[in-house]
Amino acid sequence: MPRLVPARFAAVAAIAVLAVAGCGSSKHADKPRSKPSQYAGAVANPPKQAPPLVQKDSSGKRFDLASYRGKVVLITFLYTHCPDVCPLITGNLHTALEQLGPRASKVQVVAVSADPKGDTKKTVADFLKKHQMTGRMRYLIGSRKQLEKIWLRWGVVAKPDPKTPNAVEHSGLVYGIAASGKITTLYPANFKPEQIAHDVPILVTH
Repeated sequence: MPRLVPARFAAVAAIAVLAVAGCGSSKHADKPRSKPSQYAGAVANPPKQAPPLVQKDSSGKRFDLASYRGKVVLITFLYTHCPDVCPLITGNLHTALEQLGPRASKVQVVAVSADPKGDTKKTVADFLKKHQMTGRMRYLIGSRKQLEKIWLRWGVVAKPDPKTPNAVEHSGLVYGIAASGKITTLYPANFKPEQIAHDVPILVTH
């Protein structure tokens, strides 16, 4: 069962309650808080500047969130051998990009590993290919020490599930970061692609 976990830094604590999505628990995903009619996703009230995020992706290239100002960035936390929650998130992100059509060029999708041991260059490459996200999602990997620093900054939980071997309990939100660099919208693990397709044109102007 997922558990509510308090955010570990003030900005995100003011934005949302983080849902911990262990494998097999997506149907229990807790939804973020209320939203105004402008957005289809839940809204951070007020929006908060996204924490720093600098890490190499699965191809060995350096990713720096600060360099994506002017674009919408969608950030989530995954692991490649997750049987249901992570494929659900990834599949819905893929569908959202398809629905956006040419406007998808204004979006960068980013996954941060929740499993330093299991997420390797090969497993990530296979995962991205399987979900048709090669070249469309940057998947950040690294050592546990490196990733734990990111999890801490983002108020994310990522830890082995004591009840299920090889499974990982992890925060299952997608963070919508506007062109200004602020966390503005939030989507639960079971979000509808139409929500993101609706919100991206707004986020790119904020």
